[in-house]
Amino acid sequence: METVATRTVEYPADGLTMVGHLALPAGTGRRPAVLIGPEGTGLNDFQRRRADALAELGYVALAFDIHGGRYLDDAEEMLARCMPLLADPDRMRDIGHAALDVLLAEPRTDPDRIAAVGYGTGGAIALELGRDGVDLRAIGTVNALTTGRPGEAARIRCPVWAGVGSEDPIMAPAQREAFTAEMQDAGVDWRLVVYGGALHAFHHPPVDHIVRPGVGHHPRHAQRAWRDIVDLLAECLPVTELLSGR
Repeated sequence: METVATRTVEYPADGLTMVGHLALPAGTGRRPAVLIGPEGTGLNDFQRRRADALAELGYVALAFDIHGGRYLDDAEEMLARCMPLLADPDRMRDIGHAALDVLLAEPRTDPDRIAAVGYGTGGAIALELGRDGVDLRAIGTVNALTTGRPGEAARIRCPVWAGVGSEDPIMAPAQREAFTAEMQDAGVDWRLVVYGGALHAFHHPPVDHIVRPGVGHHPRHAQRAWRDIVDLLAECLPVTELLSGR
């Protein structure tokens, strides 16, 4: 069985040199493609492995960077960078478009079949690409129930799936309600899955650095959320060619 091919890609965005991880499926033909955005701490091996897993399923996958090649394991430093970013839709869109341009430049990418999946800050960036009118086939977010500027959600042209932990203090019930109201008022095809008992960043394996209160891993729900994302892609972005051939 052929294995996926991976490579590091560098590209400019947000005044930084971003360092992404591109994973290509077996074969030579064009495939549907997926952007994968990391949580606020930044790109690490967890998201790189997610890109590899999607490539094994037949997708071109780019795990994109948000911190210029750095992983911010200091909570204060991470918040100092991410909070202004999350408050600036245009900056988020610029970071997302830069990654999208890298994905579109890959010859294996089918430019008419692209989805964006993200976690935390990366999920907010995926949503902003949708609000910017990018022609995506699906948007999936975990721990990223961010709302946008008034009226711009109407530009989202694809299904939106969102997952959140019921005990997430960062994406609290009021935030969930604001997000779902925005999606509903805009006529978006949306779904929200609330994973009972899970905290913020429940999808991410435990880390060896200090994290914020309200953050914690939930192994069962992490697996369920990943299956839900894979199912979203299978529904909206099916891989129609045999991996062994074209």
